[in-house]
Amino acid sequence: MCKQPNSRMCFLCGLQNPVGLKLAFYDDPENRQVRTEFVIPAEYQGYPGVAHGGIVAAILDETAGRAVMLDGKHDNLFATMRITVRYRRPTPTKTPLIALGWVEKEGGMTTKVAGEIRLPDDTVTAECEALLGPVPEEFQAGWEPERPYWKVYDD
Repeated sequence: MCKQPNSRMCFLCGLQNPVGLKLAFYDDPENRQVRTEFVIPAEYQGYPGVAHGGIVAAILDETAGRAVMLDGKHDNLFATMRITVRYRRPTPTKTPLIALGWVEKEGGMTTKVAGEIRLPDDTVTAECEALLGPVPEEFQAGWEPERPYWKVYDD
């Protein structure tokens, strides 16, 4: 599997963010998916032993959205225009988890993506569908100072 870039301060993938999750994302070309394996620390709980729903949604948003970067399209930045999250069962903290993301439909200016979080036994705890659109130009200009840090880092 081919590793995708990380950034400096993103809450999900930023390697220098002291409170971030520091997720590493990988392309799974055979299944046309993006994949990350992780553990949600207890500090991000809602109820004891259960990840906060906002953390779950953020992980799904990032993982599903990164599906537009499959095939080495690492500069294919996106903005989430709409996301729907379905919480199927509590997502535990302090437990190995897998998140997957994939493209459902590309067309015109938008892309429909989807994702899910799974337990080690493949039980789905949460899933999403999202609509992505182009990043506004003013954001792209602000991104330029960060571009040198948007790269694939060794594991």
